[in-house]
Amino acid sequence: MSTEEERTENAESADHAEHYAITPRRVSFDWRDTPLHWIPDEPTATHVINVLHLLLPAGERWFVKVFKEALPLVRDPELLKDVKGFMGQEATHSVQHAYVLNHLAEQQLDTRPYTKHVDFLFEKLLGEAPPFGVPIPAQEWLRFRLSLIAAIEQFTAVLGNWVLHAEDLDHADPDAVMLDLLRWHGAEEVEHRAVAFDMYQHCGGSGLPRYARRIEGMVVVAPTLLWLWWWGAAYLIRHDPELAGRLRYSLREHNRAVAKGLLPTWRELGSAIPRYFRRSYHPSQEGSLRKAVEYLATSPAARAAAGAVGRAALS
Repeated sequence: MSTEEERTENAESADHAEHYAITPRRVSFDWRDTPLHWIPDEPTATHVINVLHLLLPAGERWFVKVFKEALPLVRDPELLKDVKGFMGQEATHSVQHAYVLNHLAEQQLDTRPYTKHVDFLFEKLLGEAPPFGVPIPAQEWLRFRLSLIAAIEQFTAVLGNWVLHAEDLDHADPDAVMLDLLRWHGAEEVEHRAVAFDMYQHCGGSGLPRYARRIEGMVVVAPTLLWLWWWGAAYLIRHDPELAGRLRYSLREHNRAVAKGLLPTWRELGSAIPRYFRRSYHPSQEGSLRKAVEYLATSPAARAAAGAVGRAALS
């Protein structure tokens, strides 16, 4: 039995409460032939999804930095292994999405005027020390940032589960490399869906204050992500050299893409919030781990990287 087959069997067991080990994967994507509008004739759907590339390089580097700060607080050996696996996966995601930004720049779509604001958000406003000298104790500042990561990971798990099941995307004849990137990333988000939540629960204190801070994290994250996504989609469409100003981002065009199944519904995204607010909630309820690992076993990028490693070992 191959390693990936073993992982799929383990994933099926993990969906029934047994522990599942999280490990980073090597991937290899070739962007040379990926067009700017990687969903043909669908610039709005293309660029709404492309906002991921604007947010994730800085955001996932920040995840890793915050978790490194919190590692000394982890007393559970199993959680510690999960957290280190999560950090490895997030670091890989950051690098791969940064390559897409380079590809966009090569196609005359410069994203730096937008991403500099994202960098400022994560590096300055949410850095190791509270911004502007605000007198927040170091422990509380760390716990607050962990609560933000847990809330963000709620949405990434929902998005990951959506893209794994988005058959209408396949019917739209998208670029195969970009679709593989999204599904590889989405599958790993489902795979580690509970780690950030468990990390917060472990390091975030106890009782009502811990729960209240978890809710606070979602109250901050949900509108912030909505604003960043709207702003990012508007930026990409406005600066798209192939559109040359002929289109603007609008709710009407967004909803048209939703109706075609090219974007998740507002209900899918919005219902993630009240689920998260439940006192008894745990992210293991999101998506199917088996479905995620089945995709990862067949991902062209993961298989290409594994083949390259094997050839290097034999040479």
